[in-house]
Amino acid sequence: MSESSAEAVADVVASAAAASAAGAAGSWRRATGIAGAAIGVLAAGAAAGVAVERMTVGRGMRRKARLALDSAGPYGTLRGTPGKAYSDDGTELYYEVDEAEPDTGPNLSPRRRRLFGRKAPAPVTVVFCHGYCLSQDSWHFQRAALRGVVRTVHWDQRSHGRSGRGVAQTRDRVPLAIDQLGRDLKAVLDAAVPDGPIVLVGHSMGGMTMMALASEFPELIRDRVVATAFVGTSSGRLGEVNFGLPVAGVNAVRRILPGVLKALGQQAELVEKGRRATADLFAGIIKRYSFAGRDVDPAVERFAERMIESTPIDVVAEFYPAFTDHDKTEALACFRDMPVLVLAGVRDLVTPSEHSEAIADLLPDAELVLVPDAGHLVMLEHPEVVTDRLADLLTRAGAVPAGATVSGYGTTSSTRSSAPPR
Repeated sequence: MSESSAEAVADVVASAAAASAAGAAGSWRRATGIAGAAIGVLAAGAAAGVAVERMTVGRGMRRKARLALDSAGPYGTLRGTPGKAYSDDGTELYYEVDEAEPDTGPNLSPRRRRLFGRKAPAPVTVVFCHGYCLSQDSWHFQRAALRGVVRTVHWDQRSHGRSGRGVAQTRDRVPLAIDQLGRDLKAVLDAAVPDGPIVLVGHSMGGMTMMALASEFPELIRDRVVATAFVGTSSGRLGEVNFGLPVAGVNAVRRILPGVLKALGQQAELVEKGRRATADLFAGIIKRYSFAGRDVDPAVERFAERMIESTPIDVVAEFYPAFTDHDKTEALACFRDMPVLVLAGVRDLVTPSEHSEAIADLLPDAELVLVPDAGHLVMLEHPEVVTDRLADLLTRAGAVPAGATVSGYGTTSSTRSSAPPR
């Protein structure tokens, strides 16, 4: 993108802020419709500052994919046994559990016996934490692949998906902090996984949530967490991310963004109308900042759009400032003595792969996987890679038998492995 293009888009965002200050209803509706969509996409793997010509590519194809997916799309349709947890401020947190099929086989690996003993143990539970402006459904492919193989928990972060709005934010006007998300995760674990070993898997904000959990409850990590996967996430310095923009564009967006977010949050109803009206226009932004490849299934693109669109603009505004303050580098030490997977897309513009490399540098025994031609939503863009590496992590941790084979496309089978026990 050229500097002039970046500055032009920044001017659009600036005009929204100006319209807010002027209080002109007609101008405000138009401006917030544009800026609201841009800021909403920024939250989940997009960013304000994409050239207008990039926004409009493939609109016809996306419209057809949207109609097809909304009527019969398979993504995000997996459901488990529902449950509710309550955070320390009373926020209702929704989760679902997929139970493992009973394992009656006698051939447990030596590592599994070392971890869980010879008696029938509480099952290993894999807990999936989703990212900003997404939901538990963002793990669709991995959930399908692991069904029946291992017990899994999928939950929605506060104010996302099927969870309730943050009580502290709506009632007490307390600014949202990543530390609060760590306490939310603790509440989900207490309700859904009261005992037994845990594997934590987090994407983007979900990985940050896991770091916050470690910061506040290090003894829980030490005593019960047996493996961890950080996918497209960061331990800090997010304020330095340039979202692929030239210096002039980054500076313009950063200068204007706080005022625009405040204005959008105060006019949520009008902004939501604008986001719906301009959905086609901003589909290109979602694709640019969520995916890197040119051949992404249009139905998967629409699936991502739908999750982002479902996040209210005032939630977007509420969460965004927390990322600037996020720094959980010291908490990573809690994960040092366990199997760890650190995975990222090489072309991730939201949490650049350099941030994953920095995490791996602090966890020298971690497996670092950088996926070429992958963007921020790597688990949707290259599900087979993510599922394969997760399956290997679970085997290394003793969470699944070495003979269990997990397919990248959602099927599982049990085979006798010729490899030595792990």
